[in-house]
Amino acid sequence: MTKKGASTMFLIINLIGIVVVLAIAYFCSIDRRKVDLRAVGVMFAIQILITWFMLSTAIGGQIIQVISKFFLWLIHCSMSGIQFVFADLVGKDGTGSFFITVLMPIIFIVAFFDILTYFGILPALINSIGWVLSKVTRTPRFESFFATQVMFLGNNEVLAITRDQLSRMNDKRLLTACMLGMSCISVSVLGAYMQLINPTYVLIAIPLNAVGALIITSLLNPYKVTKEEDIVYRPTKAEKKNFFDFITGSMLTGGKLALIIAAALLGYIALIDCINSILGLIYKNASFENILAVVFSPFTFLMGVTPSQIFTTAQFMGEKLATNEFVAMGHLHPILHTLNRHTEAVISTFLVSFCNFSTVGIILGSVKALFNEEKSDFIAKNTWRLLVSGILVSFLTAMVVGLFVW
Repeated sequence: MTKKGASTMFLIINLIGIVVVLAIAYFCSIDRRKVDLRAVGVMFAIQILITWFMLSTAIGGQIIQVISKFFLWLIHCSMSGIQFVFADLVGKDGTGSFFITVLMPIIFIVAFFDILTYFGILPALINSIGWVLSKVTRTPRFESFFATQVMFLGNNEVLAITRDQLSRMNDKRLLTACMLGMSCISVSVLGAYMQLINPTYVLIAIPLNAVGALIITSLLNPYKVTKEEDIVYRPTKAEKKNFFDFITGSMLTGGKLALIIAAALLGYIALIDCINSILGLIYKNASFENILAVVFSPFTFLMGVTPSQIFTTAQFMGEKLATNEFVAMGHLHPILHTLNRHTEAVISTFLVSFCNFSTVGIILGSVKALFNEEKSDFIAKNTWRLLVSGILVSFLTAMVVGLFVW
């Protein structure tokens, strides 16, 4: 088979994969009769348009470069503080350990975006994007704004700031909010991601995850909202703290986040090594990654990945689900140069989200802390839908990007 013929075959497989992902979401729906297929079609077209614009046009490429340079500038600024505190641990060229060069910049980045939030710049951006998203996708305003907020702020934060609204909404809308939270990231970790994988794929995955989450939740949990119910959160002036108290709190939050990620990485990597050692006693080639890779291999095939790279790609997917994206990205980074362009694109975009087993626990814990027992029980009964939602969104994002990168 010629190279062109092989590419066409894999493209067709990739398209079939998208249909399979959407079909799984449809058949797992709470109420298939209420699914608005036209709205789903519109949102999928938006995903295709965003991907084409970002990857296939000069303007889209320039936007990605500008945003990438912006985050690299933030990392450069953070290194001045890091070099002052950890002078002996940072080289003159800015090199150092993973903890120093990847996790420590999170402290400054959290503070920087919290300053933008304090002065209303980030909320204005979120509100503008959310308003456009709601109009174009025909989804309720609150859900569109929520998807936009989690795209920037993370799941726990958005659940907390919208708790007053969510407590008055029916359980199905709270379930949608929790499912949207499975597919988000936080701007505070973008810089870290960009040091491990291609910044282009990090940046394109963010809007695709937001729209993809609305697509999958519209299939899994469809419902109609009246005008009276379609409200959007607006913080009051009384909620603002003193600026210096606020910014100090932000820096401490960033420090805690960096330490939490470090602790999770240390624990999970050690746990995987422990599991692999035990499995090795049973069978020489058995490992945690290989077991999960077997489960994910059929979906990796449907991404149009070259047969020789299917198992390797599936290993990273399973590793991300069972641990977190940092563990998977850390193991992916050294072998990126061995993957073809399509494989690199699909696995990189798949990894850009918080979807994993621990995130399910975090969301359930937040719901239990923020809402009444009845709502908590409803979300707990639909835990599997949270996980399915996050996984399907990651697959959809990766497959859509895969259509444009060969």
